[in-house]
Amino acid sequence: MAAVNVAFESPENFGGLCPSQQRPVDLVHLATQTKGDRALEIEILQMFARQARGCLQALSSHGDGLQVRAAAQRLRNAAMAVGALKVAGAADLIETKGATADSIASVSAAVLEAEHFILKLAR
Repeated sequence: MAAVNVAFESPENFGGLCPSQQRPVDLVHLATQTKGDRALEIEILQMFARQARGCLQALSSHGDGLQVRAAAQRLRNAAMAVGALKVAGAADLIETKGATADSIASVSAAVLEAEHFILKLAR
């Protein structure tokens, strides 16, 4: 009877995250968006990396609050499109709460981690 109970217990889902969502880029999400086209995935990820770098420059330029929020929103939307959830979360904090040294450092670290991941995939 114990084996039956084990078989039907709910699995640990660690807060709803699957392993692909714990990476800097959720490859399952990206594959769904690109219908599994590996070359397209790499191209989209490289475009994302360039756009993310541009958004980081805009965030670091200490422009007015409206420009900073617009850059954070562009970064968040681009990150959500490719499945870069850490980047999206960090950008969302800047968009909603404003830019601080800590929030810019957090988004910069997330973008750098995503860029390294993308470079490894592109090899």
